[in-house]
Amino acid sequence: MNNRAQPLSHSSSRAFAPLLHGLSGLLFLSSSVLYARDFYFQPNSLEGGENTPQTTNLAIFDNPKAQLAGSYPSHILLNDRKIQEKTLAYVNAEDGSLVPLLTPKMLREWGIKVDDYPILASEPADKPLKHDLGTYIPAASAVFDFKLQNLHLSIPQIAVQKVNANAVDPSRWDAGVPVLFADYAFSGQDNLAHTQGQHSNQYLNLRSGANLGEWRLRNYGTWSNAADNQGWQNIATWIQHDVQTLKAQFIAGQSSTRGEVFDSLQFNGINIASDDEMLPNSERGYAPTLRGTAYSNAVVTVKQNGYTIYQQNVAPGAFEINDLAASTNSGDLELSVQEADGSVRTTIQPFSSIALMQRPSRLRFEATAGRYRADNGSNDKEPEFAQGSVIYGINNTFTAIGGLTTAQDYNAVNAGMGISLGNWGAISADVTAARSVLDSGNISSGQSWRVLYTGDFNPTNTHFSLSGYRYSSEGYYSFVEANQHQTKDSSDETRDHKRNRLQLNISQPVGAGNIYINGYQQNYWNNSRRDSSLSAGASYSLMGISYNLSLTWSTTSNSEDDRSLYLGLTIPLSHWLPDSWATYSLNNNQHGATTQNVGLNGSLLADNRLNYSLQQSRSNQSPQDSSSVYSTWYAQYGRLNAGYYTASDGSRQLSYGANGALVAHPRGITLSQPLGSQFAIVDADGAPGVSFQNQRGIHTDMFGNAIIPSISAYQENHINIDTTTLPDDVDSSNTSSTVVPSRNAAVVAHFSARRGYRALVTLVQSSGQPLPFGTMVTSEDGLLNGIADDQGVVYLAGLSGTVTLKAKWGNQERQRCIATITTGEEITQNTDAADIKRMTAACKQGG
Repeated sequence: MNNRAQPLSHSSSRAFAPLLHGLSGLLFLSSSVLYARDFYFQPNSLEGGENTPQTTNLAIFDNPKAQLAGSYPSHILLNDRKIQEKTLAYVNAEDGSLVPLLTPKMLREWGIKVDDYPILASEPADKPLKHDLGTYIPAASAVFDFKLQNLHLSIPQIAVQKVNANAVDPSRWDAGVPVLFADYAFSGQDNLAHTQGQHSNQYLNLRSGANLGEWRLRNYGTWSNAADNQGWQNIATWIQHDVQTLKAQFIAGQSSTRGEVFDSLQFNGINIASDDEMLPNSERGYAPTLRGTAYSNAVVTVKQNGYTIYQQNVAPGAFEINDLAASTNSGDLELSVQEADGSVRTTIQPFSSIALMQRPSRLRFEATAGRYRADNGSNDKEPEFAQGSVIYGINNTFTAIGGLTTAQDYNAVNAGMGISLGNWGAISADVTAARSVLDSGNISSGQSWRVLYTGDFNPTNTHFSLSGYRYSSEGYYSFVEANQHQTKDSSDETRDHKRNRLQLNISQPVGAGNIYINGYQQNYWNNSRRDSSLSAGASYSLMGISYNLSLTWSTTSNSEDDRSLYLGLTIPLSHWLPDSWATYSLNNNQHGATTQNVGLNGSLLADNRLNYSLQQSRSNQSPQDSSSVYSTWYAQYGRLNAGYYTASDGSRQLSYGANGALVAHPRGITLSQPLGSQFAIVDADGAPGVSFQNQRGIHTDMFGNAIIPSISAYQENHINIDTTTLPDDVDSSNTSSTVVPSRNAAVVAHFSARRGYRALVTLVQSSGQPLPFGTMVTSEDGLLNGIADDQGVVYLAGLSGTVTLKAKWGNQERQRCIATITTGEEITQNTDAADIKRMTAACKQGG
């Protein structure tokens, strides 16, 4: 007999169709009912069955909205716009949902018009509000989305300050805490070859300062120990203060003007100037990126106005300086590369402002009064002077430009206009008329015309940056030129002063690559002297391999012409050796020297803290062969670098360096990596070993302090603990801190971290019974919390010394108790607290 199921015939299926439709409808209805039904789980069954008396009040968890009260990291959204990340305390509402404990101070920080609502304004600024937000501001609400950790503040628009996107309310600008600091950059080179004569040189760049309230004191100086330059040089000392009402900075001391309307000049006096970083969505300050190529372990030096403002050891290959802090806001930069064999190549990089445009009704100004400071090493005159400039946005198209400089023997006036070209960028044109009394007593008058352009050519996506042309008549002298002394062999007619200056910076994206051309040329009146430079290059990436080609050419009056060709390849090796890559380069210069170089580069250790470079070179000139090794270690307390170079001609060189800082603050003294203009002092409540996201090599010291070395002024900076590397014996109730520093401030980022034992604590009632399942246990300081299991055991982390615990499993007095536990010892630096302890403690009724 065949028991296999037979398929229904077509006619049979039609006969059963009405029945099948009916059954499917019943199934659908019943499933809908089952799906919609609310299930109820009998809490008593957790403690032995339905007939067991219920000792724990778990009703709060019957409601799907309910969550345990406490502190939670929160993304704060005001009318769906994220404004801050902050750890907030929450309590349970009647329905069990979480309600934030908000204060008037918080609301003010978030841009809510507290003072427009008298009852709200009368509440203590730092105390939680007694009622819900809607009681104070009609139609306002605060709803916490527990799953996403989002606090949604819904506030009527009339109750919110009008702000631009990404704006930070000035009330949140933090002037920081009092500090003393010293930031250093040290580098040195030792020639170890006896045949070439042993010698060494060292260089120290030191920035030191002090903060007190909103006042900043800064000093910038350098020290050199070389055959041709020894001793200490003080570059500048000044004090600075915010002028918030004017969105400006006040400076007194040795500094420099911005060089927007007139050429930048150094002074000793007072200056007040607009600070656009105080504005939302403002243009950030410009600093040039310097590029070059080193053929060996080389020393890169940058000078401006006669001062050495940057010096660093670099490994062979292409290099880029993108963290330059110029000593002034304008003035050509002299970049020199000293190779291991002693040869030096020098190029000039112009440094000036962009096309002068402002938004409608926006006034950008600067005023200076004091004594002119001549370049280091010169004997130029240093007269007293006053200077002012304004740039005002008339409308969306036009910006007015003007300025005045006056001194005993010099007067100049400037006027001009900037024009927006829409998608084509912006162009500005201005003229300066000057009258100068020269050394000889002759009076010279002239004009200088300038055109600046910044923008994009959209059809080809070509970008023009800082492109400009200036022409000066023969009788025109800038303030700096007018104060130059004549030499005994010169006269007013033969002294050289600038005539034509052309500057061009173009970049063009091409597929996965980019082409750039940077050039500048300057000539002079009554002199055949000409300074010029041109660099062109292309970069491309294909299948992970990067290709670079560059050509540089320069000529200056005080050094020989330089021409060099560079070809480079970078090949990632991550499939075989993590975080590593191979390099090949070919260099050729004007003397016919051709050098080929192969290298292995990469990073090692956690957070890629150790960078290394191994290089081997071959040249058609002496020395024919050379080898080098170079490494940089990103340590907790600074950056260390070292390199070694050896060549076939017997030369050997050792290079070394250290960059870092020392900061004295209210919590102690902390060593740091190199500091930026603003920095954050991390206070982790004494917990050591806490690391931070995107901060290579930085973690808290044995006192629980660390320095986040660089943060942005007048905007939110989010500092986050790297929880993946948090030590086993450390816990923190908040893992993110948001700071908004003012200019040059040192602000505190606090984390409620706690170092201690992890323990399974059994709490026993006076009756001898363990605490009921679900009992909520918190420490007296609120930093520890947990929930008891069915054996009365609660897991706690961060126990150290003696801790008082409060337990609660209901609303009645008899459903509360207090226990004191002692870990037996305080956590010390050498304590192994990774293992979980087990302990039992008596919980006495009350609390």
